[in-house]
Amino acid sequence: MVNLSYDPLLKTDKPGMWMYQKMISDIDLPISYLGEGKTPLVERKLGNYHFIAKLESLNPSGSFKDRNAAILTSFLRKLQITTVVEDSSGNAGAALAFYSSAFGIRSRIFVPENTSGPKIHQIQKSGAEVVFVSGLRINAQKAAIDALNERNTVYASHAALPFGMGAYSTIAFEIFEQLGQLPGKVYCPIGHGSLFFGILAGFDAISRYLGKPRPAMIGVQPEVCAPLVAEWEGNKFDYQGAASLAEGTLIPNPIRRDEILKTLISGFDNLIRVSEDEIAKAHFELLQGGLYVEPTSAMVFAALKQFPHRNENLDVLVFSGNGLKSID
Repeated sequence: MVNLSYDPLLKTDKPGMWMYQKMISDIDLPISYLGEGKTPLVERKLGNYHFIAKLESLNPSGSFKDRNAAILTSFLRKLQITTVVEDSSGNAGAALAFYSSAFGIRSRIFVPENTSGPKIHQIQKSGAEVVFVSGLRINAQKAAIDALNERNTVYASHAALPFGMGAYSTIAFEIFEQLGQLPGKVYCPIGHGSLFFGILAGFDAISRYLGKPRPAMIGVQPEVCAPLVAEWEGNKFDYQGAASLAEGTLIPNPIRRDEILKTLISGFDNLIRVSEDEIAKAHFELLQGGLYVEPTSAMVFAALKQFPHRNENLDVLVFSGNGLKSID
């Protein structure tokens, strides 16, 4: 379904991330464009830490999930599907509700009952039906799948469907072209791992094109729910259901687990856990430094701070969601 490559000769004059359409898929799709992609790179120095911020938080609905939602919506339109269900801790549901409504598709979003208020408000105001599900995040997924038996609909999963891989790879393409070179390290949050693995796949494609090594990939998870970090370190993982400021990454069984762990290079790439205190402090420091992102995004700065005096100007931090999504 996703035929990923990188070749500047394949770029088109289509808007936003759609300029890379021929690099990420060999399927001709209607374009569901609302402004996604071509997000800014902003150079920042906060204290002793110098980095480049990739502001995925400035996509139309406020998160990186818009890239996947745009392509997913295009597939739904091509297949003439008009009703979908999805489960989400917030951003994926907000993106799907936003895009599906804009292109005439009805959506029903199953969310954990403790999902942040602004995200719920965004989903509802986009016209989607919101169904609250008690208990762990996995319960929302089960409820969405069960709903397939109730009505004529399809499961538009942001995590399970393959379309997001190509969509998120365009982030790597943009970073490379905006910098004019490959970065040294790229820090990225991990929930299900689609964003992380998509960017990794994008840089792998660029690496093959250039004949040069890709950047080191640094994945970040909250300490209370860090299954990939535990496995990377050779430890067992047992999620106790604890809450986190980084609510978007409370995924005990990441769908992209195997792909990520098979692809990462020991001694080059890294997976890092950060505590709730580190997330809270990083979130505040970013806000004071002119970067208004949600706490899940702040994890990447917390991870960078675990390495003293990082002054490499080619450390790229991917900020996945807007601070307005967690204003409560």
